[in-house]
Amino acid sequence: MSKTANILLIGCGNMTGAMLEGWLAAGLPKESFTVVTPTRESVPGDVELLREVPEDRQFDALLLGFKPYMLAHIAPTLQGVTGPGTIVLSVLAGVQLDTLRSNFPDAQAVVRVMPNLACAMGKSPVALAEEGLEEEGREAIFAFHEPLGTPAWVGEDRFDLVTALAGSGPAFVYRFIDALSTAAVRLGLKEDQARELAVAMTEGAAALAQQSEHPPGKLADMVASPGGVTRKGMDVLDEDEALTQLMTKCLRAARDRSVEMAREARE
Repeated sequence: MSKTANILLIGCGNMTGAMLEGWLAAGLPKESFTVVTPTRESVPGDVELLREVPEDRQFDALLLGFKPYMLAHIAPTLQGVTGPGTIVLSVLAGVQLDTLRSNFPDAQAVVRVMPNLACAMGKSPVALAEEGLEEEGREAIFAFHEPLGTPAWVGEDRFDLVTALAGSGPAFVYRFIDALSTAAVRLGLKEDQARELAVAMTEGAAALAQQSEHPPGKLADMVASPGGVTRKGMDVLDEDEALTQLMTKCLRAARDRSVEMAREARE
């Protein structure tokens, strides 16, 4: 599948809308995309917007962007545009490859895709898992998702965990930023100033972590001088591995919900 392939988006919510923004920002032509959604009045980039599936047209790929529980209802309406030359891409959380294949038996291949909202800026990790692709097809799918950030092929046995980390992770980071700014407000800063400083700090720290030769744990220790201000605060996070324990619990809960949704999609 080339970067000028003909793509039909089924649904255009927050995630698929962000993906569309990312592709368009990277220079992919708007003519490559068609969106079907019964609810939105407009979509990014003035892309063609339809209310119903155009059964008289052929597409290189379909991108499924609706709620996972709607798959059994919507899949039968897509069979006319899902043939041997079509790849089905899915961002449906928890819906596994075997479920996608059973719903789209005539498709050339099925691919799970898990980015996050930063794909609109080309800054998202993009987890990929597939069934039915040859090596050339895998390379094409990988290249097609490169404008969204950093794609990586992931074994489906780890996809639920990767979803929790890379897909849900931004929400956890936003909660941390919000907690930092809220704590600063409680200790005396004005709300706007606290939020601005917390966001700017996070942006700079993330940029340094991406560029540095040192892992994040080492960078933290480099900031925290023995007996200094930062170390005193770090001691609270490090006591009994408090932060690591919290994040392990957080990722486990998100991963387990993804597994549960996979079960629900089969029923």
